[in-house]
Amino acid sequence: MAETKILEREYIIPLRRAWVNVPHYERTGKAIKTIKKFIAKHMKVTDRDVSKVKLDVYFNNELWFRGRRHPPAKVKVKARKEGEIVKVEFVETPDHVKFLKAKHGKMHVKPEKKEEKKEESLTPEEMEKKVEEKEKEKSVADANIKDFKAEAKAGKHTSKPEKAQHPQRMALQK
Repeated sequence: MAETKILEREYIIPLRRAWVNVPHYERTGKAIKTIKKFIAKHMKVTDRDVSKVKLDVYFNNELWFRGRRHPPAKVKVKARKEGEIVKVEFVETPDHVKFLKAKHGKMHVKPEKKEEKKEESLTPEEMEKKVEEKEKEKSVADANIKDFKAEAKAGKHTSKPEKAQHPQRMALQK
C-alpha cells in the first residue's frame, strides 16, 4: 500500500501586480487566478493544472469580502499537497472565520444512526410476534380513521351555528 505523501508549505503571494493591469470589475477574479497559478508553480503540480488547486471556502469568501474591485494586495497562505490535489487555506485563521466554521459545523452535524437488530438474527417466534404487532397497529389506525369519518359525517347534519356579524359589515347586510 503506497502512503500518500503530504507536503505543506506557507507562502506570501503578491497580488497587486496581477490585478492592477485589469479592469476594476475583474480584479478579484484575477487575484484568485493568480493565487492558483502561483500555487501550481511552487507546489509542482503536474502540467501546472490550476483545476487541481482548491481554495478553502472561507479563504475565498475573505478574498471577495471587499468586493470585486478591491482585492487584497498580498495574502499569506498555507498550501497542502495531498496526492495530486493542492488545498489552499489561511496560515492564521481569523477569529470571525473560526466562529463561522464552528457555527457551520454545528449546523451540518449528521445525526447518529441507531443500531437496529437485524431481522435475520430473530427467531421465528419473535418474527411472528413482530408481524402480529404491526397488524394490530394497522387495524387500530384503521379503526381510528373510521371513527373520525363517522364523527365528521354526523357533524355535517347538525344545525350550523349562526354566523358572527362584524360591526363594520352591518350596513352591507340587509
